[in-house]
Amino acid sequence: MTLNHNLPGSLQPFAQKLQAVRKAESAPISSLAASLVPETKEAAYAVQNFVASSMGPVKGWKVGASDALAEPSAAPLHGETLFSDGAVIAADFFRHRGVEVEFAYRFDRAVGADITRETVLAAVGSVHPAIEIVDTRFAQPASQAPLAHMADQQSHGALILGPAFTDWTAFDPSHEHFVMRVDHRRVSEQVGGNAAGDLSRLLVWLAGHAAARGMPIEAGTVVTTGSLSGAFFVPHRTHVNVRFYTLGEVSVFLA
Repeated sequence: MTLNHNLPGSLQPFAQKLQAVRKAESAPISSLAASLVPETKEAAYAVQNFVASSMGPVKGWKVGASDALAEPSAAPLHGETLFSDGAVIAADFFRHRGVEVEFAYRFDRAVGADITRETVLAAVGSVHPAIEIVDTRFAQPASQAPLAHMADQQSHGALILGPAFTDWTAFDPSHEHFVMRVDHRRVSEQVGGNAAGDLSRLLVWLAGHAAARGMPIEAGTVVTTGSLSGAFFVPHRTHVNVRFYTLGEVSVFLA
């Protein structure tokens, strides 16, 4: 995938700060001058693209919306932050460890230039139980303006993907029951919970969005669709397990 990383000069200092933190060349950002905060979603996406250009191939996306009518927002994900069920992730991989329950979809086929609801959904091969780890290049989560956090890969740390459920068109996310446990202690249990409503809407929107950013959906792309549970921040040496009644289980150990 080719990233368009043209960036206005006014945003370059912020983007460079994010890059430096990612490369462990700088401490996390404790504060951000108002002049460096992106003023629009488009500006935040430009910062994402600039930083992503140094992070290797894009292998996935996170996408979400605040409610069923809101315009979604997105961030590209890279191979180094995608893990399989049962992964053990090293202690120094994160600064913060906010665990969230999510549904993720995998595209078995690329989405071509003809982007319609039918062509996009026909390219999806499976839905998966997933755990996203919330992290940030800022000193503290949720400490900055929302567009600053959007620019910071929407606070993505890692995504752990559970087994494939291939009969995904018969799966109803809004009625799926899950239980999340942290160190075997139940911390969240509910049915559904994604504020975006129809998750297929997110997939169709993302296909157009990704293509417009020069990163069209390719075969094998994983898309996670937003939190069901909210984030629970956990310490080192924590085991996280989520059991879905239809999709099965996914787990991770955060060393």
